[in-house]
Amino acid sequence: MKYALVEIFESLQGEGRNMGRPCVFIRFAGCNLSCPWCDTDVRERFSLGLEDILAELRRFKSRSVILTGGEPTVAEGMPELVAALKREGFWVAVETNGTSNAPWLSFVDYVACSPKAEYPDSLRLGFADEVRVVASSESVAYFCRRVRQTVSATDYYISPCERDGNMDFATAKAVLGKLDGWSLSVQLHKLLGFR
Repeated sequence: MKYALVEIFESLQGEGRNMGRPCVFIRFAGCNLSCPWCDTDVRERFSLGLEDILAELRRFKSRSVILTGGEPTVAEGMPELVAALKREGFWVAVETNGTSNAPWLSFVDYVACSPKAEYPDSLRLGFADEVRVVASSESVAYFCRRVRQTVSATDYYISPCERDGNMDFATAKAVLGKLDGWSLSVQLHKLLGFR
C-alpha cells in the first residue's frame, strides 16, 4: 500500500500550544473540504509505502512527527502508520479538520482540531488537545461557541485568516472579543518566513 503525499519536511511547529517545537511534517494529499481561503496545495506529488516513509523520517533529527494535510483522516492505512511511528519511538501529532472521529486518533500523542465554520455540520470529533478555528469572518464567534460545546479540549485558539498574503488580525481580534476562554494563535512560520 502507498500513501498519497504532498511533502515531508522538517521545520518548527508554527502555531498552537506546540509552537516552536521541532517536528517532521508529513503532508498527505487530498481533503474532504474545500475552504475558500485555504492556503494549502493538497494535490498528490508522490506516494510512498510505509517502510519508505519510516526510512525518510530516520534522515531527520527530530523525533516529533505531525501528520497533516489536506486531511489525514481520509488517508487509508493510517492505523498502520501510527502504530509503526509509535514503535519507532516518535511523538505523533495529527492536524485534522474534525470531520472524522477515526478510532486511530486515540493512539496519537496530540490532536489539533481545526473545524471549519464554512462547514458547521461536518464536525464529528468530540475530543482534541487543542482546537484552532480560522477567523474567516466575525460571525465565526457563533460557530466557536458550538465547537466549545462539541469538542472537549484543553486549549481553544482563534487564528487570523490569510487573504492575498495578509493576515487579518482585525477580524481575529473582533472574534476573540466575543468569546471567553479562547486565545490567539498566529502562524508564526509565515510571519518569520519559514515553512
